[in-house]
Amino acid sequence: RVENIASELLELYASRESSVGYAFEKDDETQLAFEKEFPFQETADQLKVVDEIKHDMESIHPMDRLLCGDVGYGKTEVAFRAIFKAILSGKQVAFLCPTTILSNQHYKNAIERFQSFPVRIALLNRFVSPVKVRETLDAIREGKVDLVIGTHRIFSEDVVFHDLGLLVVDEEQRFGVRHKEKIKKMKNNIDILTLSATPIPRTLQ
Repeated sequence: RVENIASELLELYASRESSVGYAFEKDDETQLAFEKEFPFQETADQLKVVDEIKHDMESIHPMDRLLCGDVGYGKTEVAFRAIFKAILSGKQVAFLCPTTILSNQHYKNAIERFQSFPVRIALLNRFVSPVKVRETLDAIREGKVDLVIGTHRIFSEDVVFHDLGLLVVDEEQRFGVRHKEKIKKMKNNIDILTLSATPIPRTLQ
């Protein structure tokens, strides 16, 4: 099984290296205005990785970046800046979380962080009512949602994106093998940003 996974990964990354993704637009005044609204002083590491991520996103090769940082060190803000950059280029973004609680938390933070800008945000998890889910699925398909935050519910076949450009995955090592396979399948020519506080010990375990 390990050998199979290894060969599949080699094929995946070979095809990603040769594939042409979407080159996101360079920062404009709206991006800079969004970043100025961050109520804290950025750390040197935050600024460094934000620049690196933007450089990756502006390249024609699909980004695949792992962002490591301890809890409370501002990974979410780095992700939000990448998300906003993708939305300003007219792309949709999916933010995948391993638990319902975490997806609710990220949704609440996103509503607050993007409140000054016309970003359309939706939540998909098992606590969302069936009526609201149907409305959200229609809006995603029609391109009326910019950012979808949710659990593995995002993998369901009824979730059809109008124009997905960026996938943000929080703590990928907490997903099971089946879900990781689905994440892998989404990694064709879209940009991927994976966030993790403890990637190596847990993954090895």
